[in-house]
Amino acid sequence: MAARTKSAKDRPSYRCTECGWTTAKWLGRCPECQAWGTVEEFGGAPAVRTTAAGRVSTAALPIGQVDSRTATARSTGVGELDRVLGGGLVPGAVVLLAGEPGVGKSTLLLDVAAKAASEDHRTLYVTAEESASQVRLRADRIKAINDHLYLAAETDLSTVLAHLDEVKPSLLVLDSVQTVASPEIDGAPGGMAQVREVAGALIRASKERGMATLLVGHVTKDGAIAGPRLLEHLVDVVLSFEGDRHARLRLVRGVKNRYGATDEVGCFELHDEGITGLTDPSGLFLTRRDVAVPGTCLTVTLEGKRPLVAEVQALTVDSQIPSPRRTTSGLETSRVSMMLAVLEQRGRISALGKRDIYSATVGGVKLTEPAADLAIALALASAASDTPLPKNLVAIGEVGLAGEVRRVTGVQRRLAEAHRLGFTHALVPTDPGRVPAGMKVTEVADMGDALRVLPRRARQEAPQEDGARR
Repeated sequence: MAARTKSAKDRPSYRCTECGWTTAKWLGRCPECQAWGTVEEFGGAPAVRTTAAGRVSTAALPIGQVDSRTATARSTGVGELDRVLGGGLVPGAVVLLAGEPGVGKSTLLLDVAAKAASEDHRTLYVTAEESASQVRLRADRIKAINDHLYLAAETDLSTVLAHLDEVKPSLLVLDSVQTVASPEIDGAPGGMAQVREVAGALIRASKERGMATLLVGHVTKDGAIAGPRLLEHLVDVVLSFEGDRHARLRLVRGVKNRYGATDEVGCFELHDEGITGLTDPSGLFLTRRDVAVPGTCLTVTLEGKRPLVAEVQALTVDSQIPSPRRTTSGLETSRVSMMLAVLEQRGRISALGKRDIYSATVGGVKLTEPAADLAIALALASAASDTPLPKNLVAIGEVGLAGEVRRVTGVQRRLAEAHRLGFTHALVPTDPGRVPAGMKVTEVADMGDALRVLPRRARQEAPQEDGARR
């Protein structure tokens, strides 16, 4: 009997290095996170244990008697970040902000740390990737100097916890969670065990002290948050910081939020003096002109609940090679190809197939929702006929392969934003709902109706298939 017990104790077990799932036998693919080649042997099978009932420290209360005032959000001082968080930081909340290198995570959180610091609410900024002098230079540049903002350069978890005992902050910023390690845990910083231990210790400290915590996280080459998936489950809020490093626009999206909705988006502008919130970012996505230019069309996209007016541009030129080029920037190549096929087959514009076509957006915005289909199609048709669309026109609608224009969500919100910015004419699918006063709205059922906004002469002169009706 003793031999059998020893054999069971010494039997190896296996663990997924990605998510921490354990099993008694080796598998090529983890059934929990579906990752291949991540299940490795890590020691003997854990002994079966039972936990005895302990002493109750705090009696359970009816939910109506629980005091909710301790969970009131406090503003970070950055309005766009408050919008995504649902009003601000809740005491004891742990927020994970992830993004690509160089997107501006450290700049944003240093600005937040300075604005949130006050005499009654100290802030501790712990940098594990840079020296304290480097962070000080950035603080001087973005004017993030505050007497109640404390700075420490540490990579040891026990030292970070000691700083918490000394400073007693209301807000902790750690940059980043993958570069801090615990001396009691084997493995290099950023490994599964280290990240889990560091995150767990800081989460316990945040809950015990009522201290809000902002953690900076790295991302993989695929854009996913680096480290074990368990990290996203442990924290209260997960934010994604996005943006093209060649553009000024930065977007903060809520991926997970226990204290608010995840359909809000914060817009920021990154410049030499730091990063600032954009309460009205539509100006970044538009090109103001006195004269209309062929190949341009405006649309209104929804980023979460937020309507943004964006400009689509298209250019067609004679091709010098047998296979014409199709180049896109800020648009999905597959959707642009679909609009080209619809225009050629349903709109009878045959010249598009033999020309080089370039399409892009303005200001670095990415249009992925189908509501931009109509604007893409009209920009391509305008470029093909070399005729500008009417000024102050926006186009909203999804285009199907049969040429029909389908309804999209949030049409009234989109029209209200376009009207606020001074646009007077809109092309929308049928039954748009309530229309802003003073705005001319034209309902279109298919691409034939939509192409009528082009001047009659341009429609007649546009290259068409032989025998097609003009």
